[in-house]
Amino acid sequence: MTRILVADDSPHVRQGIRNLLQRHSDWQVCGEAVDGQDAIHKSDQLHPDVVILDFSMPVLNGIEAAQSISRICPTASILLCSMFMDSQLVSMAREAGITCVLSKSNVGQIVSGIEAVLDGNEFVASRL
Repeated sequence: MTRILVADDSPHVRQGIRNLLQRHSDWQVCGEAVDGQDAIHKSDQLHPDVVILDFSMPVLNGIEAAQSISRICPTASILLCSMFMDSQLVSMAREAGITCVLSKSNVGQIVSGIEAVLDGNEFVASRL
């Protein structure tokens, strides 16, 4: 069973991602976080296999949170979702240990991104 932590400050987005992921019987949403600091805390508690982070969150953004999460859970794959995609964001994400960068405009790509990182591949879904 693949354990997934979802971090986004919007309860509607978290619920939408949860609904999308529940369609996969071998994936389990093990927790939800409301900001970057909460994502770090829950990662330390829950030790997820995959962490999905929104870029723009209160307290700490997704890249800042990813830097800590990658130290706490070095085997976790980290996916970053953002409304605003550009090559600088993708570069910063890679430096922070993020293996998948997705545009929030196509949340259906989250499944493809998770499948890619679970297979050990990077995945960037954007129109750069």
